[in-house]
Amino acid sequence: MTWSAVLLVTAVVWAVSVIRSVRVRAFVYSLPLPMTLALVTTGHRVDGAQLLGVVGLNLFFVTVAVAYRRLRWPILLADLAGVAAYVALSAAVLAVRVPFEAALAGTVALWALTMVLLLRRRAAAAPAPGESGAAGGAGSDEPADARRDGLAAPARLVVIFVGAVLTGLLGEVLRGMVVTFPYSGVLVAVEARRQLADFSRHFARNSLALIGFLAAHHYLQDTSAAVALAGGWAAFALLAAALHLPRRRARPAAEPADEPAARLHPGPAAERASLPPASPPRRPERPPLSGHPLPGRGGSA
Repeated sequence: MTWSAVLLVTAVVWAVSVIRSVRVRAFVYSLPLPMTLALVTTGHRVDGAQLLGVVGLNLFFVTVAVAYRRLRWPILLADLAGVAAYVALSAAVLAVRVPFEAALAGTVALWALTMVLLLRRRAAAAPAPGESGAAGGAGSDEPADARRDGLAAPARLVVIFVGAVLTGLLGEVLRGMVVTFPYSGVLVAVEARRQLADFSRHFARNSLALIGFLAAHHYLQDTSAAVALAGGWAAFALLAAALHLPRRRARPAAEPADEPAARLHPGPAAERASLPPASPPRRPERPPLSGHPLPGRGGSA
C-alpha cells in the first residue's frame, strides 16, 4: 500500500468520523476511492473475485456488528473478527476461478434478496398507526450520540494513520482481493460502533453502486486504465443517484368517478345533511297570574 493510499484512507476515515448522519457516513465510506488506488497501484485486473469481495465487505460489517452488539465483545476484538471473516472468504474465493458473469448475477441477486429482507424487517419494526417510535431507535439516521464515539482530534488522527498502515500491510497478502479489502472499514467500524446496525444496512444498500463500478471497470479494462476508471466512476455515480433519489409520498386514494356528479346534483339525503339542524319547538308562554278571577267563576279574589 503506497503512502498516497494511506493518506487517502486516513482522509476518508476522518471525514466519516466527523459526519453526524449515519446515511451520509455509509455513503462516504462506499465511495470507491481505496478501490481506485488499489487498482492503480497494484495493477490487478477486475474479475469475479472482486465482485465477491463486495460481499466480503458487507460480511465484515455484519460480523463486527454481531460481535459488538450481540456478543458484547470489545470493538477492537469485533474488528479482528470482521477481518478474519473477510480473509476466510477471500481464501475460499481465491481457491477457485469464478466466472465474472456468474459472480455478477449472483451478487446482484444476493443484493436484491438482502434489500427485500431489510424492507420486511423494517416494516415489522415500524410502530403501529397512532403509536410513536422511540427516539433514536432502529432506523434513526441521526442518533443523539452520533459524535460521542471518537477520540480527541489529534489522537484520532494518529490512530487512523497507524491503523491505515497496519491494515494496508495485511491487505498486501490478499492478491486480487486487496482491491476490496476494508482498509478504512476497520477504523470506520470503531468510529461508528454505536450505529453499526444502521450503518451496515445503509452500506448494504450502497453496495449496488460498488458492483456497478467493478462491472464497468471489468468491461472497459482492456481499452485503457483511464477509460476503465472513468467508466467505473460513471457507473457508480449513476447507480448511487438512482439509489438516493427522493421517494415520492403516497398519494391519497382517488375519489369515486361519480363523486363530482354527486357534488353537483346532491340527492335528498345529501340535501338533508347539508341543512342546519332544526331548533327544538318553543313552548308557549304561560300568562302571568293576576288578581282577577278566572272567567266563569264568581267570587272575589
